Amino acid sequence: MLSLRSALLCAALAALAAAAPAESAHKVKETVYPPRGWTVLRPAPPAHTISLRIGLPQPKFPELEEHLYAVSDPSSGRYGAHLSKGEVEALVAPHPESVQLVDEWLVSHGLAGDALSRSPAGDWVTVKVPVSLAEKMLDTTYHVWTHAASGAALVRTTSYSLPAHLHEHIDVIQPTTTFARSTPMSATYRSFRAGAAAPDRTDGAKVAVPGASGGQVAASCNGTITPACLLELYNATGYTPQAAATNKIAVTGYLEQYANYADYYQFLEELVPYAADSNFSVVYINGGVNNQTLADAGVEADLDTQYAFGLTYPTPGTFYTTGGSPPFTPDDLEPTDSNEPYAEANDLPQSISSSYGDDEQTVPYSYAARVCAEFAQLGARGVSVMFSSGDGGVGDGDADPATQECYSNDGRNATEFIPGFPASCPYVTAVGATSQVPEIAAWFSGGGFSNYFARPSYQDDAVTKYLGELAPGIYAGLYNASGRAFPDVSAEGVNFTIVWELEAGLVDGTSCSSPTFTAFVALLNDARIASGQAALGFLNPLIYALNAQAVSGFNDITVGNNPGCGTEGFNATIGWDPVTGWGSPNFGILKELVLSA
Repeated sequence: MLSLRSALLCAALAALAAAAPAESAHKVKETVYPPRGWTVLRPAPPAHTISLRIGLPQPKFPELEEHLYAVSDPSSGRYGAHLSKGEVEALVAPHPESVQLVDEWLVSHGLAGDALSRSPAGDWVTVKVPVSLAEKMLDTTYHVWTHAASGAALVRTTSYSLPAHLHEHIDVIQPTTTFARSTPMSATYRSFRAGAAAPDRTDGAKVAVPGASGGQVAASCNGTITPACLLELYNATGYTPQAAATNKIAVTGYLEQYANYADYYQFLEELVPYAADSNFSVVYINGGVNNQTLADAGVEADLDTQYAFGLTYPTPGTFYTTGGSPPFTPDDLEPTDSNEPYAEANDLPQSISSSYGDDEQTVPYSYAARVCAEFAQLGARGVSVMFSSGDGGVGDGDADPATQECYSNDGRNATEFIPGFPASCPYVTAVGATSQVPEIAAWFSGGGFSNYFARPSYQDDAVTKYLGELAPGIYAGLYNASGRAFPDVSAEGVNFTIVWELEAGLVDGTSCSSPTFTAFVALLNDARIASGQAALGFLNPLIYALNAQAVSGFNDITVGNNPGCGTEGFNATIGWDPVTGWGSPNFGILKELVLSA
């Protein structure tokens, strides 16, 4: 027998279904070519549950973007006057007509009430449905796809449709056509190398580095990086954070990467003893967990927490752990959640580092644009968002084994460089990698030009200058010279000492660089907050403006290149370049500059 609540719900559904207009014929919304290396295995199990995220248009987003640049440009009278959560949500809210029509469509498929969840602004609607219903709603067929190189598997389709009258009211629905694996920014040849001992810093040997604390760095740092090395190298030795009650820093974790407390404590005891009594908090997103069994410890998660939080003690650190396990087992009929890179929170940290990403072309433009817009929202609220620039130089992990060339995924199969995402989003700060002391460009530092996003105005002068100095015709046709260029900055990324499963070892990658740079951003935020000023927020307009001055606060990296796709890649040079950006931070100089911004 139906309860009163159930009876009322059924009646309401019936009334809405009766009132809804006759559904128009389906029309193709999006079609993609399967990325190189992915093979269709078989039709997806009809009972497999997927979590469909439906993105409604954000008609006021151009206004949000204007606010973002106004509060992020140091020459603006509104610099630092960040928007509130409510103000941002009002600027990304969909039009009521879009909400109504999408709700009517969902009701027609029996989805309403508790079956739906909405983002605070209402611009995303999420429904969990079996593949069989998703196929009916989207007039498509899902398959299980496998990736040859990694063994990963996904339930995806290469095309989906919507009723014609909904096309202008829905921007995107995923997971459908995105084949991104959200991989940590480290390849297997840069994985954990066990058995490293903490370097001997007691012999007094030094390397002259003019911009470092005291003009020199311990010679041991030329082979093994520690927090002490980074504080010396980036001119922050002796700085004591003063705004720990207000300032916060965070790192993100995906793909069942768990940050282990035992590893963290041992790392601090050995390398940051003055912070040995510290801890970090964990925020769980989309069913995320943080297992503490030692065998579950993640190299990436340990690296991020140990350096981001070890360098910024006593600034409170947060580890965002997001649910979802992308290696979908092809025979597994259990539901899998999609990875969501955002926290819907009121109390956001002022700086966030993420060492995850994928080839831009494996993320359909419609979805990449919406994800990028989410980062613009964070920037408008005063959050600095950093992403690793990638570890494949100008290429990717799926280059042709014979020629090492990289190919487009648009049906042309054209030879071209492969930019990474989200590093290519113009609303994040992309961090490349350096090595050695004094620094040179790390050979794997991801960099290049987006095929999705146009070059933002804050980059025009610097990138135009770089392109004007390239040898005529070099790499013609291999990159989009008018695209958003990256990285923006860089930091050390080779031979980082971490503790994993209670054993010391070394890791490399822009996975090292992003939490390192973010830590120094957090220290700059600390200085501003302690002086009564706002946090820095979206950094790029400030970074490019500073580098137009005689004293920029960055260590220019002029040696090295980032090979990939069968080429030598781009060269590091004086000024900005698509290998190391503007270079690495000089905290001492930057602190004075941002206090006067």
